[in-house]
Amino acid sequence: MVNLYLGLVLFGVSVALMVRARLGLDPWDVLHQGLSERTGIGLGWIVIGVGALVLLMWWPLHQRPGLGTVSNVIVVGLTAQGALAVLPHPGPLAVRFAFLLVGIVANSVATGMYIGAGLGPGPRDGLMTGLAARGHSIRLMRTAIEISVLAAGWLLGGTVGVGTVLYALSIGPLAQFFIHRMNIADRKVALHG
Repeated sequence: MVNLYLGLVLFGVSVALMVRARLGLDPWDVLHQGLSERTGIGLGWIVIGVGALVLLMWWPLHQRPGLGTVSNVIVVGLTAQGALAVLPHPGPLAVRFAFLLVGIVANSVATGMYIGAGLGPGPRDGLMTGLAARGHSIRLMRTAIEISVLAAGWLLGGTVGVGTVLYALSIGPLAQFFIHRMNIADRKVALHG
């Protein structure tokens, strides 16, 4: 539970750091930011709303959410909204780049923590695995989903930039590194094995 909730809070803070960097966001947050810009609704509230809609898409895929899934929908958005309220708007490019790098690494650590807790995937991850369970390639489904939300977010005015590319290139290896090290089941086996 501690891993789950610390991970979700850290994930929300990482989103806010990348938003404040203004150098480009991950695909889903490009969509969230674009929707926020168009509607005037705070980004954190958009994260919650989109997460809930994606969770509804699980129904026909026969996916079952866990405590971690439902918590993800709520905690990440609330934390991102709160962090955006207190984080400064950095001016110098060096500080913005530092926000971006810390945001990407924090996002990876957070992913390792909440997935490693084993209490259910995030709504977006569950959508991908649900589609893959229907016989589609995970790589194809993940790529199609990410490109679709990135394109929609960019058209809505979300920030695409060097941070988007850096995130895309680094998140896979970083997330794999941290998921392996923070997996609760793996640690239990190592302790008792």
